[in-house]
Amino acid sequence: MPTTASSAQRSSQRRRRPTTARRDEEAPIIPILARKVREVEAKSQRGKLGPTNRVKFQVIAFLMREERARIKADSEMADGTRAELLKRLDGVATILAKTAARDTSLIQLLEVDQATSPVAKRMRRDWLLESGAELAPDELIITDVARTSEPVVSAALAERQVIPPQVEARREANPFLAPDLTGRPSATTPRRRLDGWELMGPLYKAFETGAGGGAASMELPPVPEFDRLSPKGLEVMVHQSRFVEAVRQGHRSFLLADEPGLGKTAESVLAASVAGAYPLLAVVPNVVKMNWAREVERWTPQRRATVIHGDGEDIDAFADVFIVNYEVLDRHLSWLSSIGLKGMVVDEAHFIKNLGSQRSQNVLALAARLREQVGNPLLLALTGTPLINDVEDFDAIWRYLGWTNGEKPGPALMEKLDQTGLTPADKAFYPEARDAVISMGIVRRKKKDVAADLPDKLIADLPVQLDDEFGRSIRQAERELGERLAAKYRRIIDARGDRGLEPGSIDEDIVRLVSLGELEESKAAGTGGDNVFTMVRKIGQAKALLAADYAVQLQRSVGKVVFFAKHIDVMDAAENHFAAAGLKTISIRGDQSTPARQIAIDAFNNDPSVGIAVCSLTAAGVGLNMQASSNVVLAELSWTAAEQTQAIDRVHRIGQDEPVTAWRIIAAHTIDTKIAELIDSKQGLAARALDGEAVDPQSSDSVQLSALMHLLRQALGGE
Repeated sequence: MPTTASSAQRSSQRRRRPTTARRDEEAPIIPILARKVREVEAKSQRGKLGPTNRVKFQVIAFLMREERARIKADSEMADGTRAELLKRLDGVATILAKTAARDTSLIQLLEVDQATSPVAKRMRRDWLLESGAELAPDELIITDVARTSEPVVSAALAERQVIPPQVEARREANPFLAPDLTGRPSATTPRRRLDGWELMGPLYKAFETGAGGGAASMELPPVPEFDRLSPKGLEVMVHQSRFVEAVRQGHRSFLLADEPGLGKTAESVLAASVAGAYPLLAVVPNVVKMNWAREVERWTPQRRATVIHGDGEDIDAFADVFIVNYEVLDRHLSWLSSIGLKGMVVDEAHFIKNLGSQRSQNVLALAARLREQVGNPLLLALTGTPLINDVEDFDAIWRYLGWTNGEKPGPALMEKLDQTGLTPADKAFYPEARDAVISMGIVRRKKKDVAADLPDKLIADLPVQLDDEFGRSIRQAERELGERLAAKYRRIIDARGDRGLEPGSIDEDIVRLVSLGELEESKAAGTGGDNVFTMVRKIGQAKALLAADYAVQLQRSVGKVVFFAKHIDVMDAAENHFAAAGLKTISIRGDQSTPARQIAIDAFNNDPSVGIAVCSLTAAGVGLNMQASSNVVLAELSWTAAEQTQAIDRVHRIGQDEPVTAWRIIAAHTIDTKIAELIDSKQGLAARALDGEAVDPQSSDSVQLSALMHLLRQALGGE
């Protein structure tokens, strides 16, 4: 590796300089290294060193060694000058050492003797040119190393792979996948004007500085004249329709960064339908797996979705949409990469920002294989928070979408950058570069931007699967309670006779009588024994961490969130989870004094560092103003519609200038689902009685009684 400049060159330059020349002229690279090392140090202090800054750290170390060797070897340099320059290099070395002590993974970067990657070589070349050094022709032209295709399943994961039985049946039914050669990039890419430039750093800088200003959202087509997408009874909102129209017109890769509550899941489902991107894989957090299946059924009822749990023994391998959570994806990489996927959605895509994590590697490997197999696949990254700590959080998402490979832009983005006619040396390059990336498919809308599309208050249900041992025990307890009620029912029927009941029919009067007796016994027993109240409490405990995890994701997307729970132990579990996630919270509980409660409310409304208010449904459901937030998480369901309404109305109040969304966490396949339905029916009663709305009349029974009657009918085979 050549040194920064030869001794003869330096000597010749010194003879032409005036005697008052600055020390910087003896080693012009040192001020550049000092500036760059401070930039790396600042990133490190913020707890985030992305790939570009890690390369920058490495190149600083390379150039520092080269410059130190040059200075020591320059026999014509005065001793005082040499000592001063070496002292300044020692200062750079000290900052490197402190930075490496803060992030010990950097130490291994100091062990390599030269800049070997094309990115590092370009960075070294650009800094030397900035210093005025003369470089050899072979140092000016830097070519990329040919990339090899990485296997989807690494050796470490090979033993974990599972093949669900139905997948074998699917393969036997269609053993040959038709090749898809449409839209494949050319095997040889023509050289471009910017090929020699290091571009990833400037691209990140363009976003970090907000070059050019304006929202980071691509231009979308106007709303189509006719809505051909909505199934019967549903309506696509304007902002959703424009996104799907872009897919209809041929765009296939998107970073969909809309705020929560704007229907990203529905947009993705409709986009897959318009693009014909089946089979489709959706990689999602565990807490929204069931909701994804429900949204596929709602918006594309002609398509089948299957949710992958554990080893996938019960999946429908002939489904159109496969839904898997990050935690179990590693077991299914082999068969998912071989069934001919045509599209892929990564929900909460900021989960893959850490390139060293296994889940990030799994997603990127699958996406790379998909691009190899399909000419122009549908690739969607959904996240309201693409950036968590640093602008380089974009890196993994851009790689997943195929916009970059981590070292340089992909062919499509490179062509857009080349068309600007500019280079990173031009100030005007940065807004143009930002616009080029945005045009690749970044879509970002806020609630306030599309407020006319949204209802002023929306209740969104998120069904979650309790598939651990605790969840199975809850479902077993439900079955046992139902059988106990059914045994009482049968004893009464046997004692009095069927009195003309048709075979298979149920006597609703006896159902009510048995359920009412059970309810009275449950109220008397309180928390003792297995009854409907203890069951619902256990469901709340089982949902606690899933609800808290969703609230963390939501807070990072939209800011302040109000988290409601009914039981103290659920609140405690949630607060511990928030603390572990580094979020500052306040708590509203029944045992607080009035002054303490007001201090907590003021902190939530006025202190930007407070992210979540953890509130008791009964203690915080009335009289409080928490309109600093427009998002509510209901971790547990109330027994009354009024209690739920009061909780939501802590943020849905006069002065609230955004639509309010309440996210109800519901345990699928448990009594929780029925309780949610019953609460909604009670809302309908209020709408009919007070607002004069035309809704079907519902029973006036309490939610508790109706829930018990439901369990009994279920045990009798009536529901």
